[in-house]
Amino acid sequence: MRALSSLWVAAIALTLLTACSKAPPPEEPVRSVKLVTVAESGLGATHEYAAEVRPRVESRLGFRVAGKITRRAVESGQRVRKGQLLAQLDPSDYQLAAQAARAQVSAATTQRDLAAADLKRYQGLRDQGFVSSAEIERRTAQLQSAQASLTQAQAQLSNQGNQAAYTQLLADADGVVTGIDAEVDQVVSAGTPVVRLAQDGPRDVVFAVPENRLNDVRPGQAVDVQRWSSDQRYVGTVREVAASADPVTRTYTVKLTLAGEAPPLGATVTAVPRAAVAQSVSAAIKLPTSALFQQGQGSAVWVYDATTGTVRAQPIQVSTVDGNEAVVSAGLKPGMQVVATGTHVLAPGQKVTVYKSHRAPAQDQSAQETSKSVAEPQASLTPAGGASAPTALTSGTPVPAPAEVASAGAAATR
Repeated sequence: MRALSSLWVAAIALTLLTACSKAPPPEEPVRSVKLVTVAESGLGATHEYAAEVRPRVESRLGFRVAGKITRRAVESGQRVRKGQLLAQLDPSDYQLAAQAARAQVSAATTQRDLAAADLKRYQGLRDQGFVSSAEIERRTAQLQSAQASLTQAQAQLSNQGNQAAYTQLLADADGVVTGIDAEVDQVVSAGTPVVRLAQDGPRDVVFAVPENRLNDVRPGQAVDVQRWSSDQRYVGTVREVAASADPVTRTYTVKLTLAGEAPPLGATVTAVPRAAVAQSVSAAIKLPTSALFQQGQGSAVWVYDATTGTVRAQPIQVSTVDGNEAVVSAGLKPGMQVVATGTHVLAPGQKVTVYKSHRAPAQDQSAQETSKSVAEPQASLTPAGGASAPTALTSGTPVPAPAEVASAGAAATR
């Protein structure tokens, strides 16, 4: 019994010592990486710009007099003809002013007629010798003054008539209403924009270019234009390049004129200057952006050493970006193998394996047949009782049942 007790004490002590001992650190896993071979390829210098179709002439129409809007006769997107009513102001005050001007014209006409009759009567008296020539000159001056007052009243009437007519906002040309800037019951001052009208005629394709691409576009240059929502293509010509940059975006506005039929107003198109396409002949080293990582103040990539199976960090210089790829100007030579993905989990000198797909292309094309073939062995391995034993279908070797694992562990303990 004493010997058995000693054995139990020794076993418990061994267990405690084993539990308290420090576990060895896990080994660094050998990661699988995808590689890309460095090679020179054509550097595409094609630059696409998002553009919008706009009217050559777009007017912001407003009333020439102030007042309260009582009617709006058009809607945004509606086609209008020249002279069509767009909006109406309350004309009451201007109509009253025109009536007052007409009354002034009537009064001035009466005064002129009275002065003319008076002069005629005094001229007859002078012929008889009853009045002097000075009296005739006085009456002539009165007639001229009355005539001037009549002319002034007539001009005032014409002005008030125009003011009353200005309470109607009419279209200056045929076109399409592109915007409404004021609504009914709104009081507007003279000149306030009320309706925006895109006049019929030539259409412009407008886009913005950064300062470093300003030399790619010149007036008269041909530009290929394509609608974003379809395959329709057009040929445009650079009509205007802004002389100064936009104060906010710091880009330069370029306007193209299209020959023949143009896309509808507001359509989104892409513009590709032809000169930029002709320059895409240089060769450069390009890598996917996923292969790059930050190292210090610059960029670097992981270069794979096939002899040792390890990777090392290689600093590089990136000159520009071509689509989704980075253009490398220094640091790499053709033939090097670079890690394409998973750069954030690697360390210098770390061993890696080259990733290779274990599935044949035929398996990718027949996924349903593969799933069916995998399901049939699972059904055949299911016991009669209905409980399914776990299997390793990938390697074809059955996984031991829990009971077998337990017995194996007991045997190992013994």
